[in-house]
Amino acid sequence: MTAFKSDFLNLLQQRGFIHQISDPESLDAIAAKGGAVAYVGYDCTAPSLHVGHLLSIMMLHWLQQTGNKPIALMGGGTTRVGDPSGRDETRKLLTYDQINENKESIKGTFAKFIRFGEGKTDAVMADNAEWLAKLNYIEMLREVGRHFSINRMLTMDSVRMRLEREQELSFIEFNYMILQSYDYVELAKRYGCNLQMGGSDQWGNIVNGIDLGRRMGTHQLHALTCPLLTTASGAKMGKTAAGAVWLNADMLSPYDYWQYWRNTEDADVERFLKLFTTLPLDEVTRFAALQGQEINEAKKVLATEATTLMHGRAQAEAASETARKTFEEGAIASDLPTVAITAAELNEGIGVLGAFVRAGLVASNGEARRQIKGGGLRVNDVAVSDDKVILTDAYLTPDGVIKLSMGKKRHVLLKIA
Repeated sequence: MTAFKSDFLNLLQQRGFIHQISDPESLDAIAAKGGAVAYVGYDCTAPSLHVGHLLSIMMLHWLQQTGNKPIALMGGGTTRVGDPSGRDETRKLLTYDQINENKESIKGTFAKFIRFGEGKTDAVMADNAEWLAKLNYIEMLREVGRHFSINRMLTMDSVRMRLEREQELSFIEFNYMILQSYDYVELAKRYGCNLQMGGSDQWGNIVNGIDLGRRMGTHQLHALTCPLLTTASGAKMGKTAAGAVWLNADMLSPYDYWQYWRNTEDADVERFLKLFTTLPLDEVTRFAALQGQEINEAKKVLATEATTLMHGRAQAEAASETARKTFEEGAIASDLPTVAITAAELNEGIGVLGAFVRAGLVASNGEARRQIKGGGLRVNDVAVSDDKVILTDAYLTPDGVIKLSMGKKRHVLLKIA
């Protein structure tokens, strides 16, 4: 393991964030003096970021904690084009209104991890629409486009993989890497930015930005990427059977967020404690040493600490208590995820298959049937054996709810609005 001089790179290395660095010695020297000004870009493709974005957000957090300056770059401009990286098909183009709505919705996430202000190490939030939307096409081709080789662009993974699979790559997507590279140059000029961070799939785009900066006369620029995480079983990080693990509470409740981390595989506990919490490493080591059933206590700590960062300590502890009541006492906790139904619907009767789909526990009636055959669905803690069951007010508990469960850990309450 390389010994760095800077607290920033030492900490990232110890906690498992580093995949590649373009010039480690140069970046280390800059960070040791508190001179690293680093950005990560986030396109506004949805109203919320998801768990897959957390690695880079945590890198911005630790950058600031070690005396350097973070920049959170909103992709108000690049989202209009669409990043082809890791995609088999062209992204659906969003309207400008949709992009702006998404941008406003995700902004609040960053303030939970980094501090904004006017100080030397206070974070800056920028939006690349400020400069990309104003570009003159002819000037862009003359001043920026001339520095890009089509030969090299065709070798980039985001392009090459599409072409090899004979999948369409639109001209607008082909331009994405040019715009991302130009972002780096613009941030270098505006804020003295000297480091771009991102996932390992962004390495080529980041290096293009470094090369463009050199050709356009900026100071030395650097690249630092983190690994693209998968779970110990090989599943993509941040995805579940129910969909993406969103960060915004209005798209995924703090309780479900807590449960996502609580369900971590045993082999991932130590790694996730290092990456997704701020617990000191000696505490992480202590929790990682737990064996057998005791590892579940470490998972609860992971869930509570990760949820605290995103939703606050009170919400994290409430989620923990809800889980304890639900699983250890068998009680129906009032703050389980709830789906509203009307009294009229219940009087008419709600088909059990549709109820589970509506609750978001399964994706379709067909999946609900398969789960019932396997004994995976329960109503009020009783296994469903007949897929033609109709839920009426007779199923309401004394608390006035109907509890739907899939497996041992996923529960939703149907409640009359």
